[in-house]
Amino acid sequence: MEKMKAVVVHAPMDFGVEEVAIPAVPAGGLLLKVNACGLCGSDLRTLRSGHRKVTLPWTIGHEIAGEVVETGSAYQGGWKVGEHLAVGPVAYCGKCDFCFSGQYEYCEDYYEIGQRWPGGLAEFIAIPEESVRLGTIRSISADADMAAAAISEPVSSCVNAQEKGNVSLGDTVVIIGTGPIGCIHISLARARGATKIIVVDIVDERLKLAEAFGPDHTINASKVDLVAEVRRLTEGKGAEVVITATPSPVAQIQAVEMARKAGRILVFGGLPVDQAKPGVDMNIVHYNGLHIIGTTTFAPRHQMTALKLLLSGRIPAEKLITRFPLADFNAGAQLALDGKLLKAVFIP
Repeated sequence: MEKMKAVVVHAPMDFGVEEVAIPAVPAGGLLLKVNACGLCGSDLRTLRSGHRKVTLPWTIGHEIAGEVVETGSAYQGGWKVGEHLAVGPVAYCGKCDFCFSGQYEYCEDYYEIGQRWPGGLAEFIAIPEESVRLGTIRSISADADMAAAAISEPVSSCVNAQEKGNVSLGDTVVIIGTGPIGCIHISLARARGATKIIVVDIVDERLKLAEAFGPDHTINASKVDLVAEVRRLTEGKGAEVVITATPSPVAQIQAVEMARKAGRILVFGGLPVDQAKPGVDMNIVHYNGLHIIGTTTFAPRHQMTALKLLLSGRIPAEKLITRFPLADFNAGAQLALDGKLLKAVFIP
């Protein structure tokens, strides 16, 4: 049996690169030689504490770009051996009301590579028939930056959020949280025409990383009254759009308090289950006519846009990504866990 290198997570904070069998090609699927695989925030949570949808030991990784090396005996997809693909993790059910209406981002029964099926932090990955039929896979040029293409999944989710929030020309946008998602939101808001972008964190080092993406103002919320500072920077009016790109309950409360009348609040960061009712003042929402919009995941149209933005440089992937050989997974993962970099991408 042929072997390959893959990351195997055995238990929280017990993981490493091991030699495992190359996966069999699914009858209706294909085998991909992985060119690059990103490490997502949900992957970091799995490394730290496990995941309710993942039974350990397991190979994680769902931000994938690679080359088709084999197709299954019953394969009916359109991609050929030698073709390069950007693979998002989501496979939609195709049966619910939302899938039938083309609103795939609301699919009621979707599955993900890296959870239902082993992930891409490996030299090869089997792409299941479900992903071939109803997944988020796009063909890319062989000379494209594979690491940039691999991170289309988080960018796609940000595209969905800003589409839902109608981030527009002239908007002031506040982004709370300057991890990779927050930095993607900076670039995307600028591309959509925002004229003032304010980013917020409680760690100076994270704010320093975000400066590379060109925000107009940075605020350390541990040092000032955040709502008052945003009001000061907006002539007392507040922001048209506030994006909470952090799993912080207080950020949800502050977002409501700093939004302009008729403003849009994009709830992007989910909260811990035991802190998911943070005590938002709903009278502010009511009397100021605020729009609170929750988003998660994405549809194929969002992935198409994300890839165009990444591969054209409109979203500067080189500022987001730190590349590591797959053999150095533990070192790269630890830097990501410690918040010392934005996005680790591993090259087998």
